[in-house]
Amino acid sequence: MPNPAESSTQVRLDKWLWAARFYKTRSLARDQIDGGKVHYNGQRSKPGKIVEAGALIRLWQGQDEREVRVLQVSEQRKSAPLAQRLYEETEQSLKKRAENSEARRFNSQFAPSPERRPDKQERRQLLKVKQY
Repeated sequence: MPNPAESSTQVRLDKWLWAARFYKTRSLARDQIDGGKVHYNGQRSKPGKIVEAGALIRLWQGQDEREVRVLQVSEQRKSAPLAQRLYEETEQSLKKRAENSEARRFNSQFAPSPERRPDKQERRQLLKVKQY
């Protein structure tokens, strides 16, 4: 059960993202926020923005975009199962991530990567083809 005193504290956005285990370090979370990869209630924000329960946070992790609703506020980083109780992902976000994952998997079947790197002769042949 969450501590009631913990949910009444004011927590910065970068600290909450770190505590909810979206990013490995606070500085990484801060860099993502400054880079415009995190939107708080539909708007870009600063790392010092105070997080409130019920807020909608949209963030990018690699190729995936996630949209989560804040359920609890915590400034302590805890185990992953406890961190997942701090938020819930929206249905639209789950559906979109599943579709994107399936599209990436489907695309990789038709565009497989080569088994090895081209050798010197093959690289020269590739360069010749690309020049024309």
